[in-house]
Amino acid sequence: RKIIVTEFITLDGVIEAPGGNETAHPHGGWQTKYQHPETGKYKVDELASADALLLGRNTYDAFAGYWPTQSGPGFADPINKYPKYVVSGSLQKTEWNNSHILRDVAKDVAALKKTEGGNILVYGSATLVKSLLHHDLVDELHLLLYPVSVGGGLSIFDDHRELKKFELKHSRAFDNGVLI
Repeated sequence: RKIIVTEFITLDGVIEAPGGNETAHPHGGWQTKYQHPETGKYKVDELASADALLLGRNTYDAFAGYWPTQSGPGFADPINKYPKYVVSGSLQKTEWNNSHILRDVAKDVAALKKTEGGNILVYGSATLVKSLLHHDLVDELHLLLYPVSVGGGLSIFDDHRELKKFELKHSRAFDNGVLI
């Protein structure tokens, strides 16, 4: 199975969820100013290419507080149906259907990758993604690069000062300046 990390990211490496209100950043919400129908289609297709989610605790809590009350074929139905794996050292139980707690990134995620099934998609989850990258558990990065710089915030590339090499497999530019 492949672990695919997908992020909304600025030119200076800051990641953010679509709502922009997850952190107290003074420039929160930068992503919402670049909405485009093709970006939405890309995200629906990306989700359809996976059959499980892997989330950090904060992203899991945000998702579990929103998605269970939503319905619809593009996002809500698949997200609610898919197995959800949350990496947390403190979470004791999950309420959201088909959710499973993993404790150790290196051991448990490596074991998850060896199970039967399709791609595993990681949304947001900056702390988890840093650890996944450190342990060489990321198979693909899907970055939606926005033409803005916000001067600091959540990043997935700032802790270990390790050289990581990537290979460009695909790129696509939208007329609003967003590059996938």
